[in-house]
Amino acid sequence: MSTTRPTGGRLSFRRPALGGSNLDGMGDAAPTTNPTLLGEMAMEALGSAIIAIFGIGVVAQVVTAKLGDHNSIAWSWGLGVTLGIFVAAKTTGAHLNPAVTIAVALFKGFPKARILPYIGAQVIGWFLGSLVIRIVYSGPIGAIDPGLTGATQGIFSTSPGNGDNALQVSVGLAFFDQIVGTAVLLFLIFAITDPRGANPSPALTAIAVGIVIVGIGLALGTDAGYAINPARDFGPRLMEWISGYDGAWVDQNGFPYFWVPIVAPIIGGVVGGGLYQLTVHRTLPAD
Repeated sequence: MSTTRPTGGRLSFRRPALGGSNLDGMGDAAPTTNPTLLGEMAMEALGSAIIAIFGIGVVAQVVTAKLGDHNSIAWSWGLGVTLGIFVAAKTTGAHLNPAVTIAVALFKGFPKARILPYIGAQVIGWFLGSLVIRIVYSGPIGAIDPGLTGATQGIFSTSPGNGDNALQVSVGLAFFDQIVGTAVLLFLIFAITDPRGANPSPALTAIAVGIVIVGIGLALGTDAGYAINPARDFGPRLMEWISGYDGAWVDQNGFPYFWVPIVAPIIGGVVGGGLYQLTVHRTLPAD
C-alpha cells in the first residue's frame, strides 16, 4: 500500500522536502519529506547497532563456544559494516564512527553543528547493539566466566594485545596501532567515495568499505583489537560497566585504557583523511 508520510514537529523523523526526494524503495511512493536531524541520528544509531550485533556477536560466539576463529571474526565485522551502511547510507552517508564524522567535517564540508549529535547517536547505537549481544549470550558468558572478568571482557571492548601480555604490546604501541589502523580506514573510505575517484554505486561502496574492515582485521588485529572507532569501544565498554564488569575501564594490567581507543582513532582519522586530500585527491583528473 502506498502512503504519503506526514510531516511532523520538532520530534519528527522527517521534515518537508525541498524539490522532492528520491528516498523510495520496496514499492512505496516517493516520500514528500526529508529526514530531520532526529531522523538522521536514529539511522546512525540503528546502523551502528547492526554492526555491533554482527561484530560483537561473532566475538561472543568464538570466546564462549569456540565456534569460529579470527577469520570468522574479521569477516563478520566486515559483513556487519556493509549491512550497517545499507541501513544508514541513504539518510546520513553512514558515518557510524566518530572518526569518520570528524574527518568529513574537517575535509568534506559536513556541518560541524552535526558532529556531536551524530557522535551521540553512534555511541547509543553501539551501546544498544552490544547490550543485545550481552543479553543473548548471558547464558554462555555466565557459564564460562560467572565473575565477569577479563576472560570475557574482550568480547565487548579492546585491550593491548587482546589481553595477552605475552605479546608484549604496550599501551603506547596500542595507541600507535589505533592511529595507523584508523588512518588506513579513512584514507580508503575517502578513496572509495571520492566523486572524482573510483566512486562505485552505493551498494558496491558498502561492500568495498566492508572489505576494508575485513582487511584491517586480518592485518592489524593483534596490537589492539582494531577498534578504529571511538563509539565502537566506548558504547560497549559503558554497557559492560553497567552490566557488571568492574574492570570495564581498565586493561588486563589495571591501567585506565578506555581513552586509548577514543583518542587514537580520532587522530588517525584526521591523519588518514588529510593524507588522502593532500595526495590522491590532488592528482585526480577533472570531471
